[in-house]
Amino acid sequence: MECPVTAGSSRFYPFSDRADLTVDPTYGELRSKEPVARVRMPYGGGDAWLVTRHADAKKALSDPRLSIAAGAGRDVPRASPRIQEPEGLMGMPPEAHARLRRLVATAFTPKRVRDIAPRVAEIADRLVGDVIETGPPADLVRQIALPVPVTIICEMMGVATEEQPIFRAFSDALMSSTRYTDDEVDKAVQEFIAYLGGLLAHRRAHRTDDLIGALIEARDDGDRLSEEELIMLTGGILVGGHETTASQIASHLFVLLRDRTRYETLCARPELIPTAVEELLRIAPMWATVGPTRIATEDLELNGATIRAGDAVIFSLSSANLDEDAFPDAADVVLDREPNPHIAFGHGPHFCIGASLARLEIQATIGALVRRLPGLRLAVEENELEWQRGMMVRSLVALPVTW
Repeated sequence: MECPVTAGSSRFYPFSDRADLTVDPTYGELRSKEPVARVRMPYGGGDAWLVTRHADAKKALSDPRLSIAAGAGRDVPRASPRIQEPEGLMGMPPEAHARLRRLVATAFTPKRVRDIAPRVAEIADRLVGDVIETGPPADLVRQIALPVPVTIICEMMGVATEEQPIFRAFSDALMSSTRYTDDEVDKAVQEFIAYLGGLLAHRRAHRTDDLIGALIEARDDGDRLSEEELIMLTGGILVGGHETTASQIASHLFVLLRDRTRYETLCARPELIPTAVEELLRIAPMWATVGPTRIATEDLELNGATIRAGDAVIFSLSSANLDEDAFPDAADVVLDREPNPHIAFGHGPHFCIGASLARLEIQATIGALVRRLPGLRLAVEENELEWQRGMMVRSLVALPVTW
């Protein structure tokens, strides 16, 4: 369904309700003619500035005068019906946010990610082997894309994989834009908090050297984490450590298989997988909408637009990653594109802390498939695929394949 183009001097946002990997052409028009544009948001009763170009997005995402915390807990213009929680990691003041990021960052250092690389490859290879043993057809969402990151994050956190339905249910509710009501989301949050409270109490009594163990040590012995922070970080890592990566693995495989010459190229030249994954991250939009609204804390200029203190600002990473000024032949999938300065993981102080782990998991999964299933192909027509609705992340319901 297409939305009306304008509302007075502002365009209605979002421009369309597509759930697949299509990026609305309005973004391209804005990049060309009005890169910082006024749009009317569906929630919060007002307009926001929409940033669509790559250079502008990178500049603004690093500007401390554009603050998520300034809008937290307030009914600001936004894409999602739920108000950003001030006690959440994204809504924290910059000093508190930086402090918690430094703590969690120790779990995702380059060395730690390199150390777990063999285990990630082993898991991906085992899951592909299970698919081969079961035989076609297969669903790559259920059998590959989801279990790879879920298994890894459970092992890193020391959580039994049998408990994954608990945080999967919470994750679905948390990542909802319109699928669940506020009451349903609140109920899921409370149930998950109760689960985490029990988990953390058990782990205090039985100390471990995994990530949860490290967080508990910081809370109980180092006095650096409050109880609320401990619960928030544990839950955030469990959810963030699998939800977005699972959706990206499925989307990337879809992009490769919708034009099998791409998949065949990687079968013949697996050394291209690292650069191919960067291109897939750029071309396959992860978010179904924009991220949290930022509020200007003082007046500033951005590409000719005067943004006043108190104005709302939103960013389209998907649009920025299709900016022709930053990426020659931006609409094409170039598996050996270098350099590739995409911002699929964001930019600035809110850059995705698990980006290196996500890259590793995607590369290992594609590598296992091209090595062991060179004949892989879609088992249905592209228009028969179903995409999740009412969610913040673009994700396939299923990806049926055969070989």
